[in-house]
Amino acid sequence: MSSDQGKQENPEAEATGIVRQFLDARRRGQALPAFPGSIPADLEAAYQLQDQAIAQWGDAVVGWKVGFIAPERRDQSGDERLLGPIFSRKLWNATGAIVDIPVFAGGFGAVEAEYVLRLDADAPADKLHWSPEEAAQLPSTLHIGVEVASSPLATINQLGPIVVVSDFGNNNGLVLGGEIANWTALDEAGLVAETRIEGEVVGTGGACRLPGGLRGAFAFALARSARRGRPLKKGDLIATGNATGIHDIAIGQQAMIEFVGHGGISCRAVAAG
Repeated sequence: MSSDQGKQENPEAEATGIVRQFLDARRRGQALPAFPGSIPADLEAAYQLQDQAIAQWGDAVVGWKVGFIAPERRDQSGDERLLGPIFSRKLWNATGAIVDIPVFAGGFGAVEAEYVLRLDADAPADKLHWSPEEAAQLPSTLHIGVEVASSPLATINQLGPIVVVSDFGNNNGLVLGGEIANWTALDEAGLVAETRIEGEVVGTGGACRLPGGLRGAFAFALARSARRGRPLKKGDLIATGNATGIHDIAIGQQAMIEFVGHGGISCRAVAAG
């Protein structure tokens, strides 16, 4: 019997192997040369891998990163975004000093300017659909932040959203900065950000760069989490999506993300593991 036939007859064993190889690589700070198995058929199967990995990682989930899925890369679910977990030990508070952020040598490493929502109340566990307007009514606080987008798999974004979901949403941490007060009363067009790496401007944008804005990303996170059986709770963080783009960063390089009128966050890439 060929190895391919064996995989087809033992999908649970293959899923276990995929999860184990991703987690081993993350724990050791090592790169993976290719996706460690057959790519899942759809996002639902990818979230099943993610759930297995979360259960085995040994750390509490404190929030979720939201990533946009281009129309041509969506599957039959119709999901326009995806989720990846943010873990307690990979959450850092910005203090004004340079924050060391871990990226995988030989893997994928990038920084993303993020507007981050913190829930101030539990979301109703039985509410499976949210409009952007409904999401904005759920008590929450807005912060500036930086996502550490990193994976042992260098080609993770090239391979697409199913692979991204399979490995923690290509997330390796979040730097949380200061609060932006009274966010629901603000014009999102005024939330502007710029990212520099080694002093060079690599991206500009802001909240309006996110399709559907902050409310659209928030609504997706609320709905998808509830449908996964993981309704959002008070204190959970939602990184709403890359506000200036996805910017590659190499070990040793320094990034400065400026949120105009609301402060900045400096980061330096160090080797994961």
